[in-house]
Amino acid sequence: MSQFNVVITGANRGIGLQLAKQYAEAGAKVFATCRQPSAELESTNATIITDIDVAAADAASKISQALGDEKIDLLINNAGILTRETLDDAPATDIQQQFNVNALAPLMITVGLLPHLNQDAKVAMITSRMGSLTDNGSGGYYGYRMSKAALNAAGVSLARDLKDSGIAVALLHPGYVQTDMVNNTGDITAAESAQRLRQRIDQLTMANSGTFWHSNGEVLPW
Repeated sequence: MSQFNVVITGANRGIGLQLAKQYAEAGAKVFATCRQPSAELESTNATIITDIDVAAADAASKISQALGDEKIDLLINNAGILTRETLDDAPATDIQQQFNVNALAPLMITVGLLPHLNQDAKVAMITSRMGSLTDNGSGGYYGYRMSKAALNAAGVSLARDLKDSGIAVALLHPGYVQTDMVNNTGDITAAESAQRLRQRIDQLTMANSGTFWHSNGEVLPW
């Protein structure tokens, strides 16, 4: 996988860290963005771009400046946050923050990095089946569900708008993963999730651009 450039947001831990590790081990040149790098990220061969708050207005320009003349073959918008609103406790500030990080930031970063994307590049949005209206059988989690549904809508629009540029877009649910976000209560490890996500990205083509996939290969309902 030489000469294959990957940009991953939120790469200091969890799924992002495992994606950075695995792509780097496969021979890709990985650009890993984060606020502050973890020791584990620093132990990889990734080029680390620090001080990146994906929700900040200058996030895309800071990443672009760090990339310089580098082109991108794969952009993975992985950074995300989760809070747990209920009908009785749904602070608007928490919901807005999730919109900013989970939905708006991936769109703005993708748009801002378009000049770096090679023709035939791929964009992967790490979303969640919790953004599926059909799959919502339990309610709650207002900010997370709404922000991921918004991210899915943005991803489909990007798939349509980038078609003529040969850039394919995937909406990818990582699975229920053992990460800090869910207090490590998931049913698969971050490493296994990253491996599955890489398989889905490998299978991404212009023919299936805009598809909403589970990392296990299942196509999810909207």
